Amino acid sequence: MEKTNRLLGLSIFVLSCKQMCIRKIFLLLLLACFALSFRANAPLMVYSVSNGSIAFRSDAVLELIKANSNELKGVVDISKKQFAFRIKVSSFNGFNSPLQKEHFNENYLETDKYPFASFEGKIIEDIDLSVEGTYNIRAKGNLTVHGVTQERIIKTDLIVKDKIVNLHSSFTVLLADHNITIPKVVHEKLASEIKVEVKALLIAK
Repeated sequence: MEKTNRLLGLSIFVLSCKQMCIRKIFLLLLLACFALSFRANAPLMVYSVSNGSIAFRSDAVLELIKANSNELKGVVDISKKQFAFRIKVSSFNGFNSPLQKEHFNENYLETDKYPFASFEGKIIEDIDLSVEGTYNIRAKGNLTVHGVTQERIIKTDLIVKDKIVNLHSSFTVLLADHNITIPKVVHEKLASEIKVEVKALLIAK
């Protein structure tokens, strides 16, 4: 009788242990599913440029000069409200002549000394790019051209759709602000204020 009670007690203990193990496994599975669901629904925070371009326009008295580059690189960290963009200046094309492009790189922008132009800083507004819609923001940061840095606030439009951010911005750059001198010979062929347009698609990393 005593042996039977021991066996019965042992069986109950083993069954209880199995039930506890099953509960633990079930709980772990629930936690894993919750973690995966949370990760899938978490807002996307870091975006990089997948397709970006910059175009500039010099509308002087005697000549219109236009050029563009499709080599814009950049990243935006929404959690920190920080951004950084850069472009290789010698990548611009579309000038009126090869000689004009040569003068742009050698005489004005001196791309051998200053190969990149950049804009880095912070977004002023609080935004949530996980929500589709249009956002009008102000980007405050340091614009560096020709090795000279100027603090700027540049207005930018962001359109969010299907987890892709379409960026568009237009602003002007004064050549004097970046120590870019215009020879008197071409004073009427090169504007002192350059119009710049930026377009980019931002994809979550």
